[in-house]
Amino acid sequence: MSDTLTERGRAKADRRAALLAAAARLFADRGYAGVTLEELGQAAGVSGPAVYRHFPGKSAVLAAILHDASEGLLEGGRRTVADAGDPAGALKALIRFHVDFALANADVIRVQDRDLTSLDEADAHEVRRLQREYVELWVGVLARLRPDRAEPELRIRAHAAFGLINSTPHSARTHGRRPADRVVRSILEDMAWSSLTS
Repeated sequence: MSDTLTERGRAKADRRAALLAAAARLFADRGYAGVTLEELGQAAGVSGPAVYRHFPGKSAVLAAILHDASEGLLEGGRRTVADAGDPAGALKALIRFHVDFALANADVIRVQDRDLTSLDEADAHEVRRLQREYVELWVGVLARLRPDRAEPELRIRAHAAFGLINSTPHSARTHGRRPADRVVRSILEDMAWSSLTS
């Protein structure tokens, strides 16, 4: 019996993940307002009404995309810092971690940039709270690495590094063929390190 429940739970989690991935693709391409719940279900291989088994409505789908991404960044960032041996190692690891996220989640970044304002107030507040905690994680590492710099400056540097790294999904779509991910990763890591430590 428990095996059956576990399989059912896995299947439900897989369907939820498929719905969120399909929604991120559609929202990134056409914007949140330009996608219907029926189109979202069709893209994920289910009927429109079946989406309601996982989410109460389209706004809940958008909230889940942005909340899951923000929570994943914060939790992953905390693990990354905890595993690092020193501030320089922690910063390099955080940069790698964020670059990996940006390369793997281009659609989510585009949705965040365009549709964060479409969230209802409570969901937007929670997403922003998670994102502020993620920023402060970076500021804490930078403060240990550069104790001579004021925290407001370090916060600006962290935001600027995010802007640099998160611009990749946009530039890759607008300038033809993109270089291999290893090349993009190397460029982003070098530039982010320079911007944060210069």
